[in-house]
Amino acid sequence: MYKRTMPISTNRALRAYIIGLAIGDGNLSNPNGRATRLRITCDLAYPELIRIISESLASLFPGNKVSLIRSKGKYLNVSVYSNHLEALLGWRAKGGSKYRQNVAVPTWVANRKNYITACLRGLLETDGAVYHDRGYQMVTFSTIIPGLASQVHAMFCRLGFQPRLYTTQNRPPRAPFTYQVRLAKDVGRFLQIVRPVKE
Repeated sequence: MYKRTMPISTNRALRAYIIGLAIGDGNLSNPNGRATRLRITCDLAYPELIRIISESLASLFPGNKVSLIRSKGKYLNVSVYSNHLEALLGWRAKGGSKYRQNVAVPTWVANRKNYITACLRGLLETDGAVYHDRGYQMVTFSTIIPGLASQVHAMFCRLGFQPRLYTTQNRPPRAPFTYQVRLAKDVGRFLQIVRPVKE
């Protein structure tokens, strides 16, 4: 079967950002058998983030249409089709859940600081949180994938920060553990570098 492949941007920081978003709240499928579809689920409470994600996908795939599809409740999916997606992300539409595929940050992203910054922005905008605890600002990233948790912890460290890694046991049928990378020191400086959007 013929598969048409449209261009993809060569901007590697942009690619790293999209990889972070997809690992966090992204889902791959191939409903028509011709092109892989990426859906990034967004909370309607963050219209600015939705705009940024939409524009970033349009910049990464300049020949492809980006769609906003309202989901149930307070969510929508930012969606794009591309045959570049599986190679870019390193996981497959028909390979099962991200947990089953042991999804990870590509080595070329995890080894360079400006790509780490872009990827962490995407990860935190989807599976992260910035909040105050007893008057102190905190940053956390949560995942059920142990290797990914270790990678993200190392990425924080590569930027010069000292996060902690916590493990919480889950009840079936969930994955056995949830892992949380938490930063409690120098959070203001970290946010100035990574600049996650949650508004």
